[in-house]
Amino acid sequence: MMQSAAGHHHLNHHGLCCLSAAALPAPDAPPTPEPEAGAAAGAAVAVAGVLHKWTNYGRGWRERWFSLHDGVLSYSKIRRDAAGVDEEGGGEVRLIGGASARIGGARRPDKPVGVVCLKLSAFRESKSDDRRFYIFSPTKTLHLKTDSKEDRVAWIEALILARSFYSLRSLSGRITFVQSDVSVSTARLRNRMQQEGLNESLIQECEQIVLTEFSSFRKQLKLCYEDQLSLFGSCRHHFEEGKDASIMQGVLTRNDFSSSRHGNFSEYSTTESDEFEKQDAGELTCDDESTFFDAADYFIESNNRSSAMLSSTSCSEGLLDIQMQDSSHLLPQIKRRSKLPEPTEKERGISLWSIIKDSVGKDLTRVCLPVYFNEPLSSLQKCFEDVEYSHLLDQAYQHGKMGNSLMRILKVAAFAVSGYASSVARPCKPFNPLLGETYEADFSERGVRFFAEKVSHHPMLIACHCEGKGWKFWGDSNLKSKFWGQSIQVDPVGILTVEFDDGEIFQWSKVTTTIHNLILGKLYCSHHGTMHIKGNRQYACKLKFKEPSLLDRNPHLVQGFVEDNDGNKVSFLIGKWDENMYYSNLDTSKVRSVDQLKGASLLWEKNKPSPNPTRYNLSSFAITLNELSPELQDKLPPTDSRLRPDQRHLENGEYEKANTEKLRLERRQRMSSKLQDNGWKPRWFQQDGQDGTYRFKGGYWEAREQGHWDGCLDIFGEFSET
Repeated sequence: MMQSAAGHHHLNHHGLCCLSAAALPAPDAPPTPEPEAGAAAGAAVAVAGVLHKWTNYGRGWRERWFSLHDGVLSYSKIRRDAAGVDEEGGGEVRLIGGASARIGGARRPDKPVGVVCLKLSAFRESKSDDRRFYIFSPTKTLHLKTDSKEDRVAWIEALILARSFYSLRSLSGRITFVQSDVSVSTARLRNRMQQEGLNESLIQECEQIVLTEFSSFRKQLKLCYEDQLSLFGSCRHHFEEGKDASIMQGVLTRNDFSSSRHGNFSEYSTTESDEFEKQDAGELTCDDESTFFDAADYFIESNNRSSAMLSSTSCSEGLLDIQMQDSSHLLPQIKRRSKLPEPTEKERGISLWSIIKDSVGKDLTRVCLPVYFNEPLSSLQKCFEDVEYSHLLDQAYQHGKMGNSLMRILKVAAFAVSGYASSVARPCKPFNPLLGETYEADFSERGVRFFAEKVSHHPMLIACHCEGKGWKFWGDSNLKSKFWGQSIQVDPVGILTVEFDDGEIFQWSKVTTTIHNLILGKLYCSHHGTMHIKGNRQYACKLKFKEPSLLDRNPHLVQGFVEDNDGNKVSFLIGKWDENMYYSNLDTSKVRSVDQLKGASLLWEKNKPSPNPTRYNLSSFAITLNELSPELQDKLPPTDSRLRPDQRHLENGEYEKANTEKLRLERRQRMSSKLQDNGWKPRWFQQDGQDGTYRFKGGYWEAREQGHWDGCLDIFGEFSET
């Protein structure tokens, strides 16, 4: 039973013992700031309204109900099944924004999911968007957006006003902990034991045990209070004086606050540093900031990994998001094009009649497909399209660093599937590269650097090498095709390899691709077969790409599983190669779609289509691959695909010139194939003597830096047999 010195408030605890405390606040309740003198009038007015809060890249901006009261900004989700807005504390509530008034009368905010004390925070406006602003606290950064510029001005004014009303100066005087604050009574315990007929010595011994335990509890409580006072006292000193908030780094160890990033935002300002502007688009915040995860939650014993690692995936994903967020602002932001150039000529349709008309009077053995069947990309650039979702390998690397090998192979499997996503509704074929043709891609904003070269003409072989954050990806590929009249079956030959910096390696080969309706009907492709992803450590993965049928209502299905070295299935995968991939600890072989599977977690999801589609149906990523700026052109070797004239004319919509150049280059290619017969060797790749694969031998990026392209053939120029 709890007993106050001012009034007797009772709580029975097994009817044995009673405690007393004088106005003792809960140990985990944050102290309420006390308004300064003269602020009482303004403190009675609370401010509330709807703001758009950035959650993450998957969920984007979400509406949240924000309430500013007594120097504390709280926010909550909005429920749609109740009416009225009930603000705490009563008094007058000023709503900001028209949407706030409308929503306030129709929906009710849920319980707060986040609280920010303004005296410990700073806030700034965005320079790039007149509706956005940011609130920095020692534990989180809120990215907020209003419905109008005027609403942002109103919120900023309210925040400034609230900061001026409340102070932490009197905090240390409001919470005291002295001997008289807490006492304990054992009278009821003594009476009950006497009723049971126990002797006096036993009663005194039991009373002493209770008093000793309570004394220990009181000491722990006092230490907790002292820690809180020390923390808030330090915060008040550093934030009110505008100093660096580095002291918070040592105290708030669970929240990964970095003073180097936010320490200079100690007061409100309408300007931002260049460093923060780079973070503007890349910063992520979690929607439930009150939940944190310790690394120990997912460092799991190996004998329990099949179930425990899956159950801890949400913890691993949460911490991984924080780590990826912390490193994302270090990457440069590069603006790339979002659409192809406007064509200068009228486009001509793709049809069998086009081939017949363009082939009249020509030697059929020398006829090449007209350029209308091509897209303005080469096969070398198509190889780089397979790395569009390179962030999956970034995540796989981080999962492995944190000891989660199962999530690593799941992310690798998702990456292997994601390479097929861009092949949907792509009616045109890429240009066949010339012998010695190369392609480079330095996407520093993704932390990725890619290089590819055509290393053989007969058989046609392309080798590529890519480096990312903590991983390398390489492979060579050859295509064996079979013509079936109405379709062409393409069987890739070659091995793709991912190697992480810690030495773990995964290898796989691509599945069969079939292109349907070559002559009649709508052209489309399908991928089918079994993909085996082999690792050199704990796990391997098997993925089945389902072959389409006329009656199939669920095309593009991919199912599979991960097994350990003992052959035990530890996780299952399901999805579509053109949409997404999920994983689960339930067997997916009996279900036909992820909708029939409960509790599945998302591994990968396809990016949104380009807002500027053309007849080529290129993705937003593919549109950037052939972009050529004057600065880049000065650095490229003469063998780069961007400098290929027929491909450049096609991209610009100059179809007649593109056809002429394509015919010239294919004639040159047939003549220059003698080079390989005479012992020509690729410049940047060398063949492994053991397995015959081609590996990148380096030197390209160093030569690019120095501008030394001596010895590079002008493969796109006029051919000379001499």
